Amino acid sequence: MANFYSDNIDLKHHLNHPLMRKIVELKERNYTDAEKYDYAPLNFEDAIDSYDKVLEIVGELCGGIIAENAEDVDHQGPHVDNGRVVYADGTQRNLDACRKAGLMGMSMPRRFGGLNFPITPYIMAADIVSRADAGFENLWGLQDCAETIYEFADEDQKQRYITRVCQGETMSMDLTEPDAGSDLQSVMLKATPQEDGTWLLNGVKRFITNGDSDIHLVLARSEDGTKDGRGLSMFIYDKRDGGVTVRRIENKMGIKGSPTCELVYKNAKAELCGSRRLGLIKYVMALMNGARLGIAAQSVGISEATYREALAYAKDRKQFGKAIVEFPAVYEMLSVMKAKLDASRSLLYETSRYVDMYKIYEDIAKERSLTSEERAEMKKYSKLADACTPLVKGMASEYCNQNAYDCIQIHGGSGFMKDYACERIYRDARITSIYEGTTQLQVVAAIRHVTTGTYLSLMKAYEAETIAPALQSLKDNLLAMVTVYEDAVNHVTSVKDSDYVDFVARRLVEMAGNIIMSYLLVLDASRNESFVRTAEIYNKIAQAEVAKHADFIRNFNPEQVVLYKA
Repeated sequence: MANFYSDNIDLKHHLNHPLMRKIVELKERNYTDAEKYDYAPLNFEDAIDSYDKVLEIVGELCGGIIAENAEDVDHQGPHVDNGRVVYADGTQRNLDACRKAGLMGMSMPRRFGGLNFPITPYIMAADIVSRADAGFENLWGLQDCAETIYEFADEDQKQRYITRVCQGETMSMDLTEPDAGSDLQSVMLKATPQEDGTWLLNGVKRFITNGDSDIHLVLARSEDGTKDGRGLSMFIYDKRDGGVTVRRIENKMGIKGSPTCELVYKNAKAELCGSRRLGLIKYVMALMNGARLGIAAQSVGISEATYREALAYAKDRKQFGKAIVEFPAVYEMLSVMKAKLDASRSLLYETSRYVDMYKIYEDIAKERSLTSEERAEMKKYSKLADACTPLVKGMASEYCNQNAYDCIQIHGGSGFMKDYACERIYRDARITSIYEGTTQLQVVAAIRHVTTGTYLSLMKAYEAETIAPALQSLKDNLLAMVTVYEDAVNHVTSVKDSDYVDFVARRLVEMAGNIIMSYLLVLDASRNESFVRTAEIYNKIAQAEVAKHADFIRNFNPEQVVLYKA
């Protein structure tokens, strides 16, 4: 039986990144929890060993249970019975196994029953779960919504709701509506205050992942007469209080084990989470940053599954007297798939470490005043996280889709049949570049970090790091790419035409992503020789992509934008 953690040495490489020592020491407050909890780590080595052992359990469950159930779950799917969701049998077995193993509320503090994991090992678990079944990751991974309660709810709400999540209850975030998809400031679900301090919610929500969960975070309009984001607040709805029914489950292309619901709210009692009017402006923005990272992890997990399926088939399938893996057309595809996978994963965990650093400092700031050095470091990592979350979500989801496409192609006609897992994985992959903000919206979020120089500063920081001498030629290529990128940015920003900037934004963001991921792979290869091959291959991919986009920008007249308008 495969263990989806121990059979992937790349995960341990990222778990042992040098920055993890500081992350763990800050997260564990210098290991003071060891005085209160017998399962709290005594030191850094003990903490890493704890993460390692829990990830072993995740890997075992994924290889032995969740992956085994994936096909049946895809065929059976959930259904609605009397306004309630009934999960597929395999989904229920998966949830029961995760609950028994204590894998819910992983990143929550121990005082609520959580494991107090940093974001990075939690995201590793999401990566592993997604490889086993991307649809199930949408149920299990929504435990991350508890982070919003932890950050913004009052202490009583934290005690009542986070403890339930840690015990295994499920969550959802009810944001979108029939007339408010990406444009969340148009949300109209009405919230009416009551004399006892609670609120009544009325309206409809649509496309809600795991919409019949136990605990919901709900974006609703609390201020009469408003029509924009300033009139929206965040609420906590408890399923046990009633008032919400599932009208239907969407019949989706993929991730079919995850029920995507249309919900009807009729005088559903709820509690305000945090302050009024900050639902979209502050709380959803924080929620979406976590969601971006979660979908990036899902994308990487799917990419891992596609690469392994393609490689296994290519080794087994024989044509013209030899395995197709020996044909250049096939082994080139496989090597590019692996390079895209490794590049996505390197950016994923670099981003998760940035998120860890700033979130831990924010948490410490609730307990004591930060030093000036700590405040500066929190600001630095917050900016990097803000820049890298849309970048990794956009790039990893696009690579995930490309790898799923190539996996089918390597399978040939067999890949089009439901006899092979790649057909299901291909369908599951498609949503990653759409939900929690399309790739186009990730570009909108990322472009300001192009024009303000955040990505260029990050490239310069990587340039200053020491690399293995054998990799100097790759670094030289990157230095040349950075010059090309800088020239392209300067050319675009000098035009002073917002339509033109928006039009070429995708190309600039992809250039930044290509260079940053290539740098990360060079740094990975400097610490671990097993990354040298993919560092070399991805460096060539990045060179070609950067040159292609720079050539387009250099030869494109801003007045030509009108040619593309409908």
